[in-house]
Amino acid sequence: MKPTLIVLAAGMGSRYGGLKQVDALGPNGETIIDYSVYDALKAGFGKVVFVIRKSIEKDFIKVFGNRFDPGIKMEIAFQELDMLPSGFKVPEGREKPWGTAHAVWVARNVVNEPFAVINADDFYGYDTFRVMAEALSEPNLKGGSYFMVGYKLGNTLSEQGAVSRGVCSTDENGYLKDVVERTHIERINGVVKYKDENGNLVEVDENVPVSMNFWGFTPDFFEYTEKQMTDFFSNQIENAKAEFYIPTVVNKAIKEGYAKCKVLDTKAAWFGVTYPGDRPMVVNKFKELAEKGEYPSPLWSK
Repeated sequence: MKPTLIVLAAGMGSRYGGLKQVDALGPNGETIIDYSVYDALKAGFGKVVFVIRKSIEKDFIKVFGNRFDPGIKMEIAFQELDMLPSGFKVPEGREKPWGTAHAVWVARNVVNEPFAVINADDFYGYDTFRVMAEALSEPNLKGGSYFMVGYKLGNTLSEQGAVSRGVCSTDENGYLKDVVERTHIERINGVVKYKDENGNLVEVDENVPVSMNFWGFTPDFFEYTEKQMTDFFSNQIENAKAEFYIPTVVNKAIKEGYAKCKVLDTKAAWFGVTYPGDRPMVVNKFKELAEKGEYPSPLWSK
């Protein structure tokens, strides 16, 4: 059974100033999503599930409804604030989405096989999809077999402003020990720093591996996530800023001995669009990849 790819595309791109999931960045109007789907299918993924909000469904379908080559299996799952485990309801005034782990959980009814999770606005490169597809396609893959692709922190920063990253530590065998979500990371006078919970700037090694939200999971992840999400909502549902992140679930699974998470290496280069000022660089990158013949141009031939 081929693994499935879940694309998290529910964010509205607040810092970017528009719906960056459908922004034309390639030489023939391709989006970052186009390249991710192309690479995933080439690498051996069998289905693509897009997690979006109902408010962007019309725009999303307009762009991607008939975009890809015929025969590609495609599903849509919606992430809405009122999609909660039994016994919970949205507190008054809540507007912020519940986070990446919640976004994965809403796809549980359309995914029954090992699956990968990516962001819609990050370009990961073919080799990243290849190593993940190989890991998820291992015969007799046991429940609790998780994977994460690691990138060097210094290679994932934006010159346009601060970013958030999952900073990782690994053991001697390349398994994840924990991943901590760090916010407001930027290079200041040549030194990479992040803001801690008290607003203080803390220096961090730019070679430390970070998660760019390219994860791989066995299907039991959905049930385990729901258990952790129930605990999260029991304590945090009234916190207007609280979000339920994938690293939170993975850390818990590792610490409880429920799962092991292998950190996968990749030769691919990551880039993405966080701020409007990132756009020219990304457009130029795709132009170069097409000129080198690494991708057909146009990407999809009908």
